[in-house]
Amino acid sequence: MKEVLAAAGVPSARFGVFDDAHSAIRFLDELPGTVVVKTDGLAAGKGVLVTDDRDEAAADIRHKLSGEAFGDAGRRVVIEEGLAGEECSLHVLVDGVSAEPMAPARDYKRLLDGDAGPNTGGMGAVSPVASVDDALVGTVMDRAVLPTLAELRRRGIDYRGVLYAGVMITGEGPSVLEFNVRLGDPEAEVVLPRLADDPFDLFVAVASGTMSGPPRFSPDAAVTVVLAAQGYPRSPALGARIRGLGLHGQLEDHLDGVFVFHAGTRRDEDGFVVAGGRVLSVTALGPTVGIARARAYEAVSTISFDGLQVRHDIAAGEMAPA
Repeated sequence: MKEVLAAAGVPSARFGVFDDAHSAIRFLDELPGTVVVKTDGLAAGKGVLVTDDRDEAAADIRHKLSGEAFGDAGRRVVIEEGLAGEECSLHVLVDGVSAEPMAPARDYKRLLDGDAGPNTGGMGAVSPVASVDDALVGTVMDRAVLPTLAELRRRGIDYRGVLYAGVMITGEGPSVLEFNVRLGDPEAEVVLPRLADDPFDLFVAVASGTMSGPPRFSPDAAVTVVLAAQGYPRSPALGARIRGLGLHGQLEDHLDGVFVFHAGTRRDEDGFVVAGGRVLSVTALGPTVGIARARAYEAVSTISFDGLQVRHDIAAGEMAPA
């Protein structure tokens, strides 16, 4: 991905790609401040370390390249200079001819309140994002998304689907952290519930190259809060009984505008049990971020299982001042 971004002239952090620990650790000394160590392969959203500690970074590099962390999927790492700013996630629908942005979102990667603790696949998300207006979305499209798609076409790639851009809004403008060719999680849980168009028709148009304009979104806000298993992200404990859900998998006591998305659950004759690290995403809609957030946490308070981990500050910074 980084080579494609460089060829396309897309702003991104300084980086190096390595398959041996000695060269990778030596590269660390060339980077000031925060560094990011990424697994160059599928890692269930847990392949990224962000740290200021060189010893921690070196240990993580050895752990990944040895195959202990993610097996063959992790035997190459990308090391990047850390960027400062606000993160934004932007899903873009691409039909091979045109590209249309969906509503921007912000996710919360760290396990604990205040963006502390280890990186995860995401502990919650919010849409819309107060600091990301239409003008900034346009800048991300012009500087990051459209040049990348043009580079793919130069390489003979007719991409159709969702292009997910993870972007850091720095003092110099947007810089790409990652691209994925899928919907992002947990961002999809706040973007799709706001979608005003029929998703089936929209995705058929994307696949067939017949998009007729940008997707439409409700003015409502959406907030999702992830409920994670004990020990997540390093070693999630499985098998705990989940309380507060009905047999249909939604809240036992219904709340308007609330949806429960299952990620790491298993159903048996008595209901649902924990079967993965990120267990449930509880999403709520509301006319404002504050109301959506209050509804989401009200719903979260009715669900429990042994060892449950949850952040209590999802979307707190996105609420309008009282």
